[in-house]
Amino acid sequence: MTTPTSEGFAPYLVPAARKPCQTYYKIFGDLTSGITPLIAIHGGPSVGHSYFMVLEDLTSAYGTPVVLYDQVGCGKSTHIQEKNGDVDFWTPQFFQDEFHNLRKHLGIEEYNVLGHSWGAMLGMMIATHQPQGLRRLVLASGPAAMDDWVQTQRRLLRTLSEGVQACIRTISECTSAGTTASPEYQAAFFEYLKSCLCRVVPFPQELQDGIEELQKDPTVCATLLGLDDFEVTGSMKDWSIVSELHRIKVPTLLVNGAFDQAQDSVLAPIFREIPKVKWYTFSQSAHMAHLEERTKYREIVGEFLTQCE
Repeated sequence: MTTPTSEGFAPYLVPAARKPCQTYYKIFGDLTSGITPLIAIHGGPSVGHSYFMVLEDLTSAYGTPVVLYDQVGCGKSTHIQEKNGDVDFWTPQFFQDEFHNLRKHLGIEEYNVLGHSWGAMLGMMIATHQPQGLRRLVLASGPAAMDDWVQTQRRLLRTLSEGVQACIRTISECTSAGTTASPEYQAAFFEYLKSCLCRVVPFPQELQDGIEELQKDPTVCATLLGLDDFEVTGSMKDWSIVSELHRIKVPTLLVNGAFDQAQDSVLAPIFREIPKVKWYTFSQSAHMAHLEERTKYREIVGEFLTQCE
């Protein structure tokens, strides 16, 4: 049976943008079904919703309505490239406000959240405020502190093969020289991504679309995190939410991949600080377990979202 699908735009009032803004969304399933919907927050920032399309599996298998959306700055939502580098405009609060604006636009009062990578960071920020309607939280492959992420990447790099490390040196040289469009950079970057981003080769089309989306407009990512894949240089370089994690009171599922950029050392503070938390590691996955072990991911996440308290 075909899953009911709808899409639309939620107006988002952002006076500082000096132009109308809107958030694109896609819904799998029926928000009026009585089943708690899942709102999925994509990573990047600015990868967009396309690599999350497989979450339709949760609708097909469990009846869970799933809401995907493009955060402002990417995809079909409003792009504001003229604010590139504006750290007062692009803030974590901007995206928390957008999340709740979308939720209210759709009339969603009770909901679950799944955040991946940057989306997991955003999910933690939302959850620490203890919003009344939040029921369950899934945090996939995201850090609670940028310093943990950076230190882990440095350790991870030393474990990779010499061939991949040579590719990484090429990536860093091209980034410094501003030649990231060169064939040398593209080839080296792909070799790196195969090792710890996604181990399904060729990459699923959904992931390729997401990578292209970020490359088309890196405004948000460049401002918040920076474009160096091995060092955080943006405004969030000193960000940490570890001291606030104890405020997350809802049942939480923590997931990562055995070959993930988000190694266990990245997730350990989250597991330690959130009171009601479970942790599952996908043995055959890197950073994209929902694409790499699609069936198992559906089972683990789906059962968590639908189990009784």
